[in-house]
Amino acid sequence: MVRKFQYGLLVVAATIFMFSCNNQTKKKPEATEVVEEVIDTITVTDSLTHVQTKVIYDTVYIKVKSKKETVKEKAPSLSAWSPEKRKKIERFVKSVSDKGSKSYLNPADRIAVFDNEGTLWPEQPVYFQLEFMFDRIKAMAKDHPEWKKDKLIQAVLNDDIKKIKRYGGQGLFKLSQITQSGMTTEEYRKIVLDWINKAKHPETGKRYRDMVYLPMSQLIDYLKHYHFKVFLVTEGGSGFLSPWSEQVFGIPPEYILASLRRLEYTEQDGKHVLIRDPEILYINNDENKVISIEQRIGKRPVVAFGNSDSDIPMLEWTSENQHKHLVGIIHHTDAQREWAYDKDTKIGKLSKGLKLAQDKGWMVVDMKNDWKKIYH
Repeated sequence: MVRKFQYGLLVVAATIFMFSCNNQTKKKPEATEVVEEVIDTITVTDSLTHVQTKVIYDTVYIKVKSKKETVKEKAPSLSAWSPEKRKKIERFVKSVSDKGSKSYLNPADRIAVFDNEGTLWPEQPVYFQLEFMFDRIKAMAKDHPEWKKDKLIQAVLNDDIKKIKRYGGQGLFKLSQITQSGMTTEEYRKIVLDWINKAKHPETGKRYRDMVYLPMSQLIDYLKHYHFKVFLVTEGGSGFLSPWSEQVFGIPPEYILASLRRLEYTEQDGKHVLIRDPEILYINNDENKVISIEQRIGKRPVVAFGNSDSDIPMLEWTSENQHKHLVGIIHHTDAQREWAYDKDTKIGKLSKGLKLAQDKGWMVVDMKNDWKKIYH
């Protein structure tokens, strides 16, 4: 009876270690052989003392742990990239992560920053957060009959983007106040999550959350595999992005540097809550992206990707790092699978950035030619 118990204990212990290895390597490791070896050892042994059991248990642990540490997990694929760009990314990452390289960087210094709109997912015909605001207006309209006289809101209800754009920043700020303030952070989070999981883009018919660029998703996974800390640096609202960024982009909320809205700490129905105020504290765009990087991260990035002239300060800041770096611009050239635009658009305008990329040797990602597939 005792012998059977010892046998079972050892097999269970060895199997746990085996599955631990399996989960990390995603393939059958040599740890399986260790388990079989232990089973054979117990089978041919007439009896096991407590000390013998402990010796075999420790042997299993050491052997399997050794297998687990020596088997390296395969790096994520960059299959959606053209061979030229893929090799350039791989060469850079190897140079800063290989301890034998002159360009080696400690993991703590491997900082990567990414713009959001137009870099990780589309920004046409308008930013996705604006689409969220438009959908909120439509959902709220039935409870606000006074809006029938409001020309801006009527333009939203009629999907008249050109007319909405005529109201400029003031009009967008007004819509932001109506749709994204005056509620608790928990209430807003619930609204945002419901939208991102259900809402669909008016032109592609895809859910917004499914329109993440596959090549960029692969790049983020690839960098994280080599112990890069990946940050989202965007003009979008922190409260809007935080609820779903990790699930959709693979970037947790604590790694988001975004625009901020004032919050009010107060008591409501006997519980303390945070209320989203109409006032916007900070717009994280242009030079402010660099400021937020310095204030939040405290180090210059060695990887930076953007897609518009508003990303230039962040890209320049990274390219002037004394360490080896990789700076990239996403150029929207694919009118068939996405949208083609650069200098002649108000959203995602890219004019100065292309010239700077040529002068400074930044990597220009031609979406049409460098991405084999756009979305997942």
